[in-house]
Amino acid sequence: MQQSVESLVRLLESYRGRDKIIRTVCYGSQLVGGVLTRKAETDVSSQRLGKSLLLFSAQLSHCRTVLRLFDDLSMLAYSHSYGLGASDEDKGIRWISVLTNVADQLYYPCEHIAWAADAEIIQVKSDKWWLFCTVLWGTSLLLGIIRSLRVLLLLKRKLKRQERDEEGSSRQTGLHRQIRGELLSVLSSAADLSNAIHWMPPGLLWAGRFPSWLVGLLGTTSSVIGLIQMSSSDS
Repeated sequence: MQQSVESLVRLLESYRGRDKIIRTVCYGSQLVGGVLTRKAETDVSSQRLGKSLLLFSAQLSHCRTVLRLFDDLSMLAYSHSYGLGASDEDKGIRWISVLTNVADQLYYPCEHIAWAADAEIIQVKSDKWWLFCTVLWGTSLLLGIIRSLRVLLLLKRKLKRQERDEEGSSRQTGLHRQIRGELLSVLSSAADLSNAIHWMPPGLLWAGRFPSWLVGLLGTTSSVIGLIQMSSSDS
C-alpha cells in the first residue's frame, strides 16, 4: 500500500505524470457521471451526482487546456531534436513520425486561440479553431496507429528471424515486450480516435452520436493504458 502511494506521489510530482492522472480522473468522472444520468432517471440524488461528476469532468478538461498553454516550446524542442529521424531508422517510420510532430506542433496554437476566444481575450469565434484542434488531434492519432502497425510488422519480422537463427531467449523476451507495448499503443490511439471522430461535425461516421458514458469509457481506457506505459517505461 505504501509503495503504491509513493508511486502515485512520484507521478504527481512530474508535469507529465500529473497530466495523465488528471486525464484519467476527468474521463473516469465522465464515465460514472454518464452512467448515473442515463440509468437513474427516476432517482433524483443519482441524477444530481451524475450531473456534478460531468461538470467536474468538464472543469478538469478545462484545467488541462490551460496547462497546455505552456507546451509549445517543449514540443518544439522535441520536434527539433527528432528532426527527420535517425538515418538508420526505417524510412516509413521516420516520415510518419515527422508528420505526427507537425500535426502535434500545429495543435497547440490552434487550441490556444480557441481557448482565448472562449475566454473573450480575443474577439474571434472559437468553433472553427476547436474544429482545427480536433482534426489535428485525429490526424496525429491516425498517424500514430499507422506508425505502430509498421513497427509491429518490423518487430514480427525480427522475431521470426531470431527464432529461425535460434538466438537468445532474452532478446526474444524484449521483442515480445515491445510488441505488447505497440499493441497497447494501437488500442489507446484507436479509443482516442473514436472520440475525436465523435467530436467532428455531424455527418462524418459516428460524429455526435456517442453518449457521455461511452466517451468517458473510451477516454478512461486510453488514459489507463497511458499510465501503464508510463509506469513500465519508468521502471
